[in-house]
Amino acid sequence: MENVEIFPIVSLIIFVLFFIGVAVWAMRVPKEYVDHMSSLPMDDDNQLTDNQP
Repeated sequence: MENVEIFPIVSLIIFVLFFIGVAVWAMRVPKEYVDHMSSLPMDDDNQLTDNQP
């Protein structure tokens, strides 16, 4: 297989673009959304268990 040296470069570019995208999303996400998501594990599970037989 020729030109195999391009694969690490392409992988690095994909990783950097993904990292930059996640970083931009993390900086732009509203604080209310972060607060809501951080409180989800502490929510009461009654609404899940009440509906089960």
